[in-house]
Amino acid sequence: MTPDNVDPVMISALEHYAYCPRQCALIHVEQVWSENIYTMRGRDVHERVDEVSAHELAGVRYERALPIWCRRLNLVGKADLVEFHDNVPYPVEYKSGRRRRGDPETLQLCAQAICLEEMFGVPVETGALYWHSSRERKEVGMTAAMREQVVRVVAAVGEMLEKGIVPPPVNDKRCEGCSLKESCLPSVVAEKDRERLAYRELFEVKP
Repeated sequence: MTPDNVDPVMISALEHYAYCPRQCALIHVEQVWSENIYTMRGRDVHERVDEVSAHELAGVRYERALPIWCRRLNLVGKADLVEFHDNVPYPVEYKSGRRRRGDPETLQLCAQAICLEEMFGVPVETGALYWHSSRERKEVGMTAAMREQVVRVVAAVGEMLEKGIVPPPVNDKRCEGCSLKESCLPSVVAEKDRERLAYRELFEVKP
């Protein structure tokens, strides 16, 4: 059990970390946030599902903007949509844009499933990702490997928050569409790191 005086980890931070640890640190450690076309689209999509509501249709209950948490992992957040099929939660995470490959979204969805399991005391084996632009919905099974990855990333993010760690920039193709590129300055910082390394190697005394 996590001590009460330790700040909880936001579920959204897990997706940020899985995409880029430095992006996660800039947002959740240094409180840096910038908008670009992708974040504006994402905000627009989430405004449609962030209003708390509940209704039932054809025997399925739908809960929007449902607060969720897991005390075991010290996680808190909000689920865009949770469908209840015979009282079994089925989380649905909304994303702007079109369907893409990668782990960040599925990691966030799995974290939601873990929270719902603790809250409702039932196994949550599946959920779904929904891409707004392409109107695609993909069902995701919560595997043991995914659950283990959630635990590892929660621990890494928790340490980052506790120690105020800001990792160096990755300076790769992930930076192209990142809204924090101007704050992160990946190419500038990476170049300075290379210069410092070259300087140390140049003047290093060999035994």
